Amino acid sequence: MFLSFMSALGGVGLFLIGMLLLTDGLKALAAQRMRDVLSRFTSTPLSGAVTGALTTAVIQSSSATTVAAVGFVASGLLTFPQALGVIFGANVGTTLTGWLVAVLGFKLDLGQIALPFVFFGAIARLAFRGRIALAGQALAGFCLIFIGIEHMKDGLDAFSGVVTPTDFPPDTLFGRLQLVLIGMLITVVTQSSSAGVATALAALGAGAINFPQAAALVIGMDVGTTFTAALATIGGGTMARRTGYAHVIYNVMTGVMAFFLLGPFQLVAGALTGNGDSQIALVAFHSFFNALGVILVLPLARPFARLIEHLVPEKGSDLTSRLDPLVLRDPHAAASLAGQTVAHLETLIIERLRNRLGAKSSAYEELDREDLAKAIAETRTYLDKIIVPPNDMAFQEELKGLFHILDHLSRLLYRCDQQQRIDELSLDHRLKRLAGLLLGATDISTSQKDAKTQEKTLDRLRLLMRRQRRLNRDRLIAMAAADAVPAETVWLKLDALRWLHRVSYHLWRIRLHQNVLLDANRDLASTVEEARIDVDQD
Repeated sequence: MFLSFMSALGGVGLFLIGMLLLTDGLKALAAQRMRDVLSRFTSTPLSGAVTGALTTAVIQSSSATTVAAVGFVASGLLTFPQALGVIFGANVGTTLTGWLVAVLGFKLDLGQIALPFVFFGAIARLAFRGRIALAGQALAGFCLIFIGIEHMKDGLDAFSGVVTPTDFPPDTLFGRLQLVLIGMLITVVTQSSSAGVATALAALGAGAINFPQAAALVIGMDVGTTFTAALATIGGGTMARRTGYAHVIYNVMTGVMAFFLLGPFQLVAGALTGNGDSQIALVAFHSFFNALGVILVLPLARPFARLIEHLVPEKGSDLTSRLDPLVLRDPHAAASLAGQTVAHLETLIIERLRNRLGAKSSAYEELDREDLAKAIAETRTYLDKIIVPPNDMAFQEELKGLFHILDHLSRLLYRCDQQQRIDELSLDHRLKRLAGLLLGATDISTSQKDAKTQEKTLDRLRLLMRRQRRLNRDRLIAMAAADAVPAETVWLKLDALRWLHRVSYHLWRIRLHQNVLLDANRDLASTVEEARIDVDQD
């Protein structure tokens, strides 16, 4: 009996490892396609639910679908009600695993057949790279699921007749509540409702529990997934916390509904359970109450979203509101949000520079310098937390480019505070003319659409400022030597020339790195558009 128990326990472990390998392989294979599909086909909560269910069914990861939805809300591609549709639909998509387990694992008995495919998948993962390696990992994980089921069945079959439904809480109201709590505990321990459902199916097949008991366990397992969602909100951003709250409230409501539907469903599914198809009836019940919950909540998606927004108000700076820690699970999505934040900071700091140069705008509201500096620091910290996938050199260069831009923005922000040098620009006609050229260049950088032309214009300006700095430096020093101009005035003018050169240099480098990022992400940028209609140290 001990060996049988260990076999069943090992089967659960193999199942969990198989799910992990399968999910990671499929996510890596389909991550970009998943983001494209979600951005294209999520215009309403209903379409979001359908897309979320299908996407989760394909990649076998509701968390990946949820993270993508959170990222889209943070970037402005989706509204929160649309994202809720995706999150609700993901719950339905996870029920596909139960069908795979019940039909392929128990009805077709694929455990022995799957063994050689684990070998082939492992060889593909070890001997190849890229998509072939990821496909091999997914294949090995898929097969390990059924090997794990085989061990669970063999282990639990030994308890047939020894452990019976009478050893569990009875089929009463209080007994079902106890089973729901047990199901929740199983999910909290295994961190996988799919593993819990597979265990319930194996126990049901072995006769250790009956259908009502198994169904109550599955309800508890479904509600138990909210524990993971609640954990994800700890230390998370506003969207992460809103998503966690929505997930918990929705799953608890669905679980309560399923609890009261268990009796009527048992009567309707009596023919299945009577003919020995109780496992099919169990996964059907799992899919039924999840799908019904989505159907009932979708018409109320917008009021539900407003409730969640009321419970979890926006906190922190608007400048870094996009940087949700939950999205760090998807490095590319996190980098995209960081890029949008960097672009926003660039616009604000250049407008601040233009304001210092005299371009007053009634629409411009200057932010506190400390807020901007803090936003730059927070964005840099967020970038530090993004994990670069192995051998993804293009992504590594993208992150380096964002770090470079933040560095130049920080220096540009510092230059905006050098008011004495800026004031000197208006006291000399040469400096005033050069400042006018700089002001015109900043206008081009914010309004002109041709990014390459912007870069060339700013580069020419930088070279001009460097040349003027050298020419005027010799002229001013000669004037100071001849006592034609006070030495203090000469040094102020030299500082102003240095200021013009350095500011033009920072502007050029920012645009240069932005263009590199644009070139690297041109395909992604076009998809999103379709979905949305030499310097000295100071």
